[in-house]
Amino acid sequence: MEENLWKISDVAKKAKIPEKYLEPYGFYKAKINMDIMNELKNRPNGKLVLVTAITPTKAGEGKTTTSIALADGLAHIKKNCMLVLREPSLGPVFGIKGGATGGGKVCIAPSEDINLHFTGDMHALTSSINLISAVIDNHIFQGNELNIDPNKVVWKRALDMNDRALREITIAQGKGNGVVRQDGFVITVASELMAILCLAENPDDFMERVNKITVAYTYDDTPITVKDLKISKAILKLMKEALKPNLVQTLEHNPCLIHGGPFANIAHGCNSIIATKLGLKLGDIVVTEAGFGADLGAEKFLDIKCRFGGLKPDMAVMVATIRALKTHGGVEFDNLKEENVEAMLNGCANLERHLENIKKFGLPFVVAINHFADDTENEVKALTQWCKERNYPVSFLDGFLKGGEGAIDLANKVAEVLDTKKSNYHPLYDVNLSIKEKIRKIAKEIYRAEDVVFLEDAEKHIKKFEDMGFSNTPVCIAKTPQSFTDNAKIIGAPNGFTLTVRDVTLSSGAGFVVALTGNILTMPGLPKVPAAVKMEDM
Repeated sequence: MEENLWKISDVAKKAKIPEKYLEPYGFYKAKINMDIMNELKNRPNGKLVLVTAITPTKAGEGKTTTSIALADGLAHIKKNCMLVLREPSLGPVFGIKGGATGGGKVCIAPSEDINLHFTGDMHALTSSINLISAVIDNHIFQGNELNIDPNKVVWKRALDMNDRALREITIAQGKGNGVVRQDGFVITVASELMAILCLAENPDDFMERVNKITVAYTYDDTPITVKDLKISKAILKLMKEALKPNLVQTLEHNPCLIHGGPFANIAHGCNSIIATKLGLKLGDIVVTEAGFGADLGAEKFLDIKCRFGGLKPDMAVMVATIRALKTHGGVEFDNLKEENVEAMLNGCANLERHLENIKKFGLPFVVAINHFADDTENEVKALTQWCKERNYPVSFLDGFLKGGEGAIDLANKVAEVLDTKKSNYHPLYDVNLSIKEKIRKIAKEIYRAEDVVFLEDAEKHIKKFEDMGFSNTPVCIAKTPQSFTDNAKIIGAPNGFTLTVRDVTLSSGAGFVVALTGNILTMPGLPKVPAAVKMEDM
């Protein structure tokens, strides 16, 4: 269907974006010059819809597919909608997913461009991250005027690829290559610079945040920032184009802004504030998503992104599949095609917990069941009845096979909620609580942990960051997306467990601290058979 794409100039006209702000990258994608916001500043904001999901399973949920289907469905019922999504990372594209632009008849396009090099945003980020690293090590080599302790460099190099071999490395080996030290790589989307791209309001705010990044400490433990390195203007030059949101289209020619792409398991999991605010000026309804399940992406969207951006979301859409619910009910992957109403209803405990959590933020919601061909009539009836008994509005959508037409019922129900129910959005916690109190509140209220244990490194770094003046920041918890717990094997809706925080890191430029739990890694590895290998058969 991609051969029928509209020229990006026509998509811009549909979105009411004046041509003078359009910066095309070929025929089918473009950057939007942010001077447009001066022209739109007096236009009222549209309504903000967050698409989130139950705890992810191997069976699949289809959050991005549902987001795209909903935007196309809203267009079918004559609603002026803007779709605002994250950019895919090359790591999952070549590792597990093989792509992250939707599926079937509900995709954003040009899909291959978006999944791969797109407009160069990921490359600009990677280059900027590694420029900081290069300057740090050069400074140490060239006399170390700042008195940086090589063993206290906390800024990591980055690569937008899954590569476990780079998690821990030794650099500068060999004569004349610098000071030998231990280092490592994170995947680009987990770097603080990605978070800053997505939280900055404009280029000035971006540079101010970049200046505040803590990259190392001196021998007497004084923090060293990017401002001390005097390279923030160089970084801004590298990132100048990357700060502009990208315009693409759905297969039904509806506009989509796509910008920024932090993971939600190891970062804050939301697209850029810049793109979201532009979408709110262009559309009467804005559909956006947050990564992984609602315990991660939605919590970070509501506690971090909305707090920093002054955003007030109007409702949530909770995505699930009957297949995934059966998985949470204990059914093995190979048996998911077999009817099992009892297991599905048992798995609904996971769905219900996520919905209870959304209520804690004051948001109305609709449950969206992404239809699969092997869903049986009895399973559909039982799930519908389960939702009705709890007064949960529910819609079954079939966007994968039918496109926007298959999401008309969901679109109508979303429109009805927006028209009849008022959001009482508020963050979960007071940002002025201590770091430990904020972590405990998320762990106990969102994950349902009974207790939180802080290991020695976490205790040490929490005290250090609070002494540095970073106690009044939001917290971003890095946790497995496969479970409410920090153990990926525990499915469903567990209670009575202990969450272990093994370390806490500081993102002083982004404005939050990151709590590392379980065995979560900031540089993923490839599976035994990577998606890149499977592409040989395509």
